[in-house]
Amino acid sequence: MIDLYYWPTPNGHKITLFLEESGLPYTIKPVNIGKGDQFQPDFLAFSPNNKMPAIIDHAPNDLGEPISVFESGAILVYLANKTGRFFGGDVRQKVEVNQWLMWQMAGLGPMTGQYGHFNVYAPEKIDYAIDRYTREVQRLLGVLDRRLAGRAFIAGDEYTIADMAAYPWINPYAKAPLDLEPYPELRRWQAAIAARPATQRAYALTAQVNPDAGKPLTDEERKQLFGR
Repeated sequence: MIDLYYWPTPNGHKITLFLEESGLPYTIKPVNIGKGDQFQPDFLAFSPNNKMPAIIDHAPNDLGEPISVFESGAILVYLANKTGRFFGGDVRQKVEVNQWLMWQMAGLGPMTGQYGHFNVYAPEKIDYAIDRYTREVQRLLGVLDRRLAGRAFIAGDEYTIADMAAYPWINPYAKAPLDLEPYPELRRWQAAIAARPATQRAYALTAQVNPDAGKPLTDEERKQLFGR
């Protein structure tokens, strides 16, 4: 039913988390971003920002032609609407889910990505950039920690796409670990999601799709990923 154009990155994990939870049948179409697959014309035809993940749904609910979706947040919303799951049961719940999904897309993901870039991948250490993004990520983790006080999940008692979006961006860089000790609610929430069988299945795909995950980047991979 679903073709998932995927590579095991935090944004890629968002979609496998949903698909494994939902049980929707899907096929992984690897997009090796280190080799430049994201720049191929056939991929750009439905993912014009040359980023993965993207999906093609060959059995949309309207029974019409296949629907393609790019951008991880948009994919999560599409899949939630398709299945009627993980997006809240009424308008007020949907508002809660949607605003925290946007928080992740606009803040937690990009800022953590910049933290990782300047700590792990940058060819030279730039103290200003490292300090700036470290402090911003710590601020965002504090926001999430406070939000989770008294709640099982970000939008309330139910696991939703807001959680699926945020979870992969919590401390994703093994070579630049963040101190999560100041955030007890976040750590409790993170452990609960990590224990879910669907989460474990989703993350097990990393070794299957990219056996070289975690190895140092080659010069060619740096060129494809960072234009250098």
